[in-house]
Amino acid sequence: MEDKKKVVFSGIQPSGSPTIGNYIGAIRNYVALQEEYDCFYSVVDMHAITVRQNPAELRKNSRNLIALLIACGLDPQKCTLYVQSHVSAHAELCWILNCYTYMGELSRMIQFKEKSKGNENNVVAGLLDYPVLQVADILLYQTDLVPIGADQKQHLEITRDVATRFNNAYSPTFKVPDILIPKVGARVMSINDPTKKMSKSSDDPNSYILILDKPEDIKRKIKRAVTDSENSIYYDVENKPGVSNLITIFSVMTGKSIDESINELSNLGGYGAFKEAVADATIATLEPIQKRYDELLKDKAYIDKVMYDNAMKASRVAFKTLSKVKRKIGFTELPRPQ
Repeated sequence: MEDKKKVVFSGIQPSGSPTIGNYIGAIRNYVALQEEYDCFYSVVDMHAITVRQNPAELRKNSRNLIALLIACGLDPQKCTLYVQSHVSAHAELCWILNCYTYMGELSRMIQFKEKSKGNENNVVAGLLDYPVLQVADILLYQTDLVPIGADQKQHLEITRDVATRFNNAYSPTFKVPDILIPKVGARVMSINDPTKKMSKSSDDPNSYILILDKPEDIKRKIKRAVTDSENSIYYDVENKPGVSNLITIFSVMTGKSIDESINELSNLGGYGAFKEAVADATIATLEPIQKRYDELLKDKAYIDKVMYDNAMKASRVAFKTLSKVKRKIGFTELPRPQ
């Protein structure tokens, strides 16, 4: 009898085209993980509304992100790829778990402190409470492993605490998840400030490269990338952060090791040719993704089917957990008419 696969959960916000930092650090890992684990990947539109959204844009971004993730290599037959708000169990379990989460825990969350600083009078309750929704996201699917970066460890800690607290109050109900350290991954920094992580929230669009950027825009951005005055190509994050960042991008985009990349790039004769090689490798990797994405957007029926089928699949698993929780805390079952 084949061993049951461990469950992995991860969520990604529908905020337009992800960057190559998202692709290298997360999405490529999603693709690799679906071969080994039972993966639930959620487009977390409910988390997105902690910031005021344009309704038409949010709908469009959620749908387009499903298409883009498939174009990047996610297979809806191998993983469960769905939109969070299509599975109402997320909201139901979030409310229940609010009653097992302490205000002190939420107020200590680093992201809440940072995002509410200087804006205390306009902080919505959802910003304080969204870690509980993340807890619900993870626990609904009896998740074994959560692939996260160092900046998200606090969110997994509160998930583990709430799961343990509930299990101790009643009986074992939730799996207590662990961190998954991905086998592949790299940290991609800002193009024009390589001391900071690449982020689309930057005010300068030249600091990041989007998966859907046009080839000419990719070339322009990388041509302007910050390096140094040394004009020599080697990997040293502390002393040559800009050059090291570009080497990392080239390495991932070509599938070559850092050492192989340095050997190839150092023989090109200066930063101009070096940047051109990085741009060409990036374009070569992204072009087939962009082509597949454009094809998927034209196939409305296919995307509709993926969204529906995967929401139903996620719901079956989620409501199994939710029903167990409701029974344990004393909610009545809806009686059937005689």
